[in-house]
Amino acid sequence: MSPARRPPPPPEVLHEDNHLLALNKPAMLPTMGAPGGVETLLTVAKAYIKEKHQKPGNVYLGVVSRLDAPVTGVVLFARTSKAARRLTEQFRAGSVEKTYWALVESPIEPAKGELVDWIAPDKRHRRVRIAGAGLPGAKEARLRYRRVAFRRGFSLLEIGLITGRKHQIRVQLAHHGYPIVGDRKYGSPAPFPLGIALHARRLLVAHPVGGCSVELIAPPPSYWPLAENHFAG
Repeated sequence: MSPARRPPPPPEVLHEDNHLLALNKPAMLPTMGAPGGVETLLTVAKAYIKEKHQKPGNVYLGVVSRLDAPVTGVVLFARTSKAARRLTEQFRAGSVEKTYWALVESPIEPAKGELVDWIAPDKRHRRVRIAGAGLPGAKEARLRYRRVAFRRGFSLLEIGLITGRKHQIRVQLAHHGYPIVGDRKYGSPAPFPLGIALHARRLLVAHPVGGCSVELIAPPPSYWPLAENHFAG
């Protein structure tokens, strides 16, 4: 009999006010939409708000950012419909700064650059694939990266998303020969303790009420290699 899967740790609250709630999502907890009453980050977040603020009835939370289940890091919710509309528009307009950290095996070369590919959904295999420009369903995917460190056989990359496509970082890095550690869906043979070595490190948004900049930073899980030297705070 296979051992039972470990339940994810409770999410860390990164920011909370009357309009926003930001959590540090653990690996293997879906953001939302899981079938059969499976717990999600959204249900956990609603339970947290309901208990903390003693709210009767249903709790409203708008999901304005999402992460794949095996990915960790910043997820942002809106606590009002007005905030949800304004934040969604920021994401749609590309004005939100999104920074990720990823671990790959071997020293990526060049150490700094931009990846530009065309990707399309592969519904049969529930993944994304590299596609030719102009093919049906293909969209341009662009990101910038820099190698922060190479130690213990891992390259630590800081990634800035220019576009925000599904599985974009995962498929682009794999296509260029650097699959994310633990990401078997996209060809990594390397084991990883939980989920994959992709972490949504930072979001920078304009507050939906007042417009001031809100920087949301999530520390990575303690089980990441290099964490004690390169992932402080």
